[in-house]
Amino acid sequence: MAPSPENPQPAAGDPILISTKTIPPEDRLIFALDVPTAEEARRLVTTLKEAVRFYKVGLELFLGAGFALVDWLLEQDKQVFLDLKLYDIPETVARAVRQIRERPITFTTVHYDRRVLEAACREKGDLQILAVTVLTSLDQAGLRDLGITTDVHDLVLARARRALEIGCAGVIASGQESRRLKESLGEDLTIVTPGIRPVENRPADDQKRVVTVEDAIRNGSDYLVIGRPIRDAADPYEAALHIQGTLQGLFLSA
Repeated sequence: MAPSPENPQPAAGDPILISTKTIPPEDRLIFALDVPTAEEARRLVTTLKEAVRFYKVGLELFLGAGFALVDWLLEQDKQVFLDLKLYDIPETVARAVRQIRERPITFTTVHYDRRVLEAACREKGDLQILAVTVLTSLDQAGLRDLGITTDVHDLVLARARRALEIGCAGVIASGQESRRLKESLGEDLTIVTPGIRPVENRPADDQKRVVTVEDAIRNGSDYLVIGRPIRDAADPYEAALHIQGTLQGLFLSA
């Protein structure tokens, strides 16, 4: 059975669409520093040592720690994904992107809106803009609550195609959509996938469209954003090493 909006996971016999981008496997894991203070963030980075080379700084932590923490991560030779999900009038977003591009930050996120993405891309410099297609905390029922009746997977594909045309480096998309995105848009689009869970999603989890590490990579995701499965593990360092081992195995066998 082929993947469909009702069954987006690969079926037995479906081709593996593992990324062919020249990204070291160890750089494909992005750890989500979803903590409120710089002190907690630094403690985690110190704990994870060489097991993680790429970090996501989200809105909560950025409001608490600002660019000082970003600069500290860069000084540690870490890559940084500044995940602020910018959304405002185009000129305001353009000015914000100009501020962000002053540092060697790898990725930043902008909510999908054609004019806003165009403004961000005009000012990006070497910064890579990732369009937020549909938040992974939303499922079909959540879209209906917003008055959107389009199938979630169709909506993600349409927004990703337009983001690529505008000049975005890639998109934030669930691993449930990465296969269809890779099949439709190829390797030009960078797919960054949050909502990675090692086991079936728990009822209390706010992520809806989730997949495992293996499914996301085999579906074509280029980077995986992982937070709680590492942060909440009994030994975060060992948990990160285990995920890195899984990634190495997947790419070595490709």
